[in-house]
Amino acid sequence: MPDAIHFYEPRHGHRLPHDPFNAIVGPRPIGWISSRSSAGALNLAPYSFFNAFNYTPPIVGFASIGYKDTLRNIEQTGEFAWNLATRPLAEAMNQSCAAVAPEVNEFELAGLTPLDSRVIAVPRVAESPVSFECRRTQIVQLQGTDGAKVPTWLVLGEVVAVHIAQSLLKDGVYDTAAAGHILRGGGPADYFSIGPEQLFRMRRPQ
Repeated sequence: MPDAIHFYEPRHGHRLPHDPFNAIVGPRPIGWISSRSSAGALNLAPYSFFNAFNYTPPIVGFASIGYKDTLRNIEQTGEFAWNLATRPLAEAMNQSCAAVAPEVNEFELAGLTPLDSRVIAVPRVAESPVSFECRRTQIVQLQGTDGAKVPTWLVLGEVVAVHIAQSLLKDGVYDTAAAGHILRGGGPADYFSIGPEQLFRMRRPQ
């Protein structure tokens, strides 16, 4: 057991140089979300609070801290795409998180190619090896234990179509290590990558 523990109650502050919460709950998959406004403007933005929540139907979700363009677009159209952020795409992903006006196209800003989806009207990132086409199922504004609303919205969507580069399917099994996923860590600039050296296997008990 640790010989000393740093204890804090979040409502009183963490007393550290940087909030450890999102470093502990991590590294996390990146929600690289493409969307389109009702007027047709494209948007592409990464979200560090993202994950999968259900198998059947497959449901993914991300949290928008603040009422941002992506959230507004999904409210308007009910559609979005998730695009896998990989090590070769890290710089482009980072460029797409720039704080720019709603009319700025982050695909162009990051030098990326919008590619038509098959089922939804929102394009995916052509350079990404994996994309999910999603339709909104719920948008939930979060609240604290006191019932007060906080300015964060959880966006949930059903995955209605999946695109996977054939090179990542080994005997029909998706090869996570080969894809080069990147994940968000804590700290102001920390990311992690996945490779074969991180892989270990453990079967569930029978």
